[in-house]
Amino acid sequence: MQTSERFRPFDTVLDVETALSVLRSATAGADDGEIFLERRRSEALFFDDGRLRTASYDAAEGFGLRAVRGETAGYAHSTEISESALKRAAETARLAVGDGGGTMAPAPKATNQRLYTDHDPFDDAVFSVKVEMLREIDDFLRTLDKRVVQVSASLAASMQEVEILRPEGLRLAEARPMARLNISVIVEENGRRESGSAGGGGRHGLAPLMGTDHWKGVAREALRIATGNLRSEPAPAGVMDVVLGSGWPGILLHEAVGHGLEGDFNRKKTSAFAGLMGQQIAARGVTVVDDGTIPDRRGSISFDDEGTPSARNVLIEDGVLVGYMQDRQNARLMGVSATGNGRRESYAHAPMPRMTNTIMEGGTTDPAEVLAEMKNGIYAVGFGGGQVDITNGKFVFSCTEAYRVKDGRVGAPVKGATLIGDGATALKQVRAIGNDMALDPGMGNCGKQGQWVPVGVGQPTILIGGLTVGGSAA
Repeated sequence: MQTSERFRPFDTVLDVETALSVLRSATAGADDGEIFLERRRSEALFFDDGRLRTASYDAAEGFGLRAVRGETAGYAHSTEISESALKRAAETARLAVGDGGGTMAPAPKATNQRLYTDHDPFDDAVFSVKVEMLREIDDFLRTLDKRVVQVSASLAASMQEVEILRPEGLRLAEARPMARLNISVIVEENGRRESGSAGGGGRHGLAPLMGTDHWKGVAREALRIATGNLRSEPAPAGVMDVVLGSGWPGILLHEAVGHGLEGDFNRKKTSAFAGLMGQQIAARGVTVVDDGTIPDRRGSISFDDEGTPSARNVLIEDGVLVGYMQDRQNARLMGVSATGNGRRESYAHAPMPRMTNTIMEGGTTDPAEVLAEMKNGIYAVGFGGGQVDITNGKFVFSCTEAYRVKDGRVGAPVKGATLIGDGATALKQVRAIGNDMALDPGMGNCGKQGQWVPVGVGQPTILIGGLTVGGSAA
């Protein structure tokens, strides 16, 4: 049953002093630890081919208790929030501490920053209104272009409420909303079918996404991509220059570079960037930050899942490696400060270093001039799936929207283009950086060790020299 009552476990099912006593017993002689309590509610509607195909609502709550000693962490979780369950979890987590001997790390600094509303997205519209909006999207696209043969639209909302209790008594709590709208369309002309999709959202309610002007803009963008693909040609193959558009193409930066700058991979020396702190790892002018403090963004968090306030962390400055993203455990083991990047998928998962909103900052060059520098190559503005090897940064990404460029002029769209390379080399081959830095529309999810968290990306238009492009044309 949907409910707008706030999640307050220490007011309803747990005594805070008892919970604190259990936690202190579990972490005696440890280096760190906490109780992470969570309730999450989520709803998703999927409208396809003129009808509502699926509608789901899920609710879950529970807690995780962690005790950390050195490189070892004991973690136990339960869907039952009770004193007895807490005590059982403490006994399990305590096994990692052993005979103790650790020194409890200083508590995170408390923060009053709030980067998004705590408005419950489930209060924005009743079920029938949501379904009717999805139906209107279908009708709108089919009326707009007679070549449309299929429309798919989804609307999703969630509310994650968390509370963290630490051994020294620090308590933090907040509500984290999320909403997203996605539209996909298939068009057909002369027996040829092509598709396009658009969408996004952020940490806010459903209302901004359900406005007519907004969803019509998203629908038109999906249709623009699909109809453009109707005249696409086979992508060329070979080593050539590539211009990446602003905004969502930052997903390549996130995957090929961002993961390699997470603290755990560098502490364990499994990253291509391990041991390179202070060295030139990218072209001059390349500055990369991970910023979890941007209001309302999909990857933003007021504080991370260990209680550390979110921050704007500079990772690469003018081409020089200056920082990694850290959770508390890896930061302590590496002798540095936590950066607010300790994130977890849910109460059933232990935190680890994760990205928030990973961004390459803008330069001074007009985007048109960036394209004008390209003699023969690909202009990629949309990406789908990709694969990355974090240990060496090698990547393969498929383009969902790309164009052939010759002598600085953007030509026909190309189909089937894949970009192949490695992050470390690509960073050094950045030859031009546009002044049009933009954030993605809010649609990123990041997977690591089986855990998924929402993230954001952003970048300006950039020119990378000498990437391998996979395609079917010479």
